[in-house]
Amino acid sequence: MVWKPNVTVASVLERDGRFLLVEEETEYGICYNQPAGHLECRESLLAAVIRETLEETAYTLNPQYLIGVYNYRNEARDVSYLRFAFGGEISAHDPLRQLDEGILAAHWLTLDEIMRLQGQHRSPLVLRCIEDWLAGRRFPLELLTQFPAE
Repeated sequence: MVWKPNVTVASVLERDGRFLLVEEETEYGICYNQPAGHLECRESLLAAVIRETLEETAYTLNPQYLIGVYNYRNEARDVSYLRFAFGGEISAHDPLRQLDEGILAAHWLTLDEIMRLQGQHRSPLVLRCIEDWLAGRRFPLELLTQFPAE
């Protein structure tokens, strides 16, 4: 059997001291996460984070920074994730857009509110990515190279 991590993207968006999180229905109950999801075949990391943010929140993301790359192993589920977290600006919002299946709502939450919900975070990556953003971790997008398909 070949082992492969799940490659995911996430956006860490802050506005007026509040962070954008999604409230989602999962097999483990209601959880909170950044707008995030899996990289699709032939998709660039930037295209993936723009798509996932739009699908889960109805906000259009303009990525400007790579916040970090995170390798997380969930032993209970026997799954590993390689997450690329991005920061940037929101360029539009479509309040009439239907959110992805399983997404209950998108919320702008303070750090205190996020900390109180820590038991319902989808993974430890939620808080870690916010902490890294608050610590000023912003790397240029030029670190990423997307080769064209052959």
